[in-house]
Amino acid sequence: MPFIDCKLNIDITKQQEVQLKDEFGKAISLIPGKSESWLMVNIQPKCSLYFRGSNDKPTAMITVMVYGTPNPNAYDALTARFNTILQNVVNIEEMYVSYSETSNFGYNGSNF
Repeated sequence: MPFIDCKLNIDITKQQEVQLKDEFGKAISLIPGKSESWLMVNIQPKCSLYFRGSNDKPTAMITVMVYGTPNPNAYDALTARFNTILQNVVNIEEMYVSYSETSNFGYNGSNF
């Protein structure tokens, strides 16, 4: 039950949005036991993101929420993959990635 929330301070095309979604779907498998089949993704372009006091460079903030407590090494691999994805798809090099783990995750009226 992973969730990836990607905020960008640039506008993107629908094609780029779909490509990001597809690449995030592949990348989530770097966390053992996680797959695109349960992944929810939010991609929000044109956010007012400021980094180092400015918003003149393409910037992204990615938040990943996962059910359970994956190995931190998986986070290292996923952060590196996010960096590659954003550079290749939308030419963003400035980004933060935040991870949160939860032992409670609801789905369609009940909890895991």
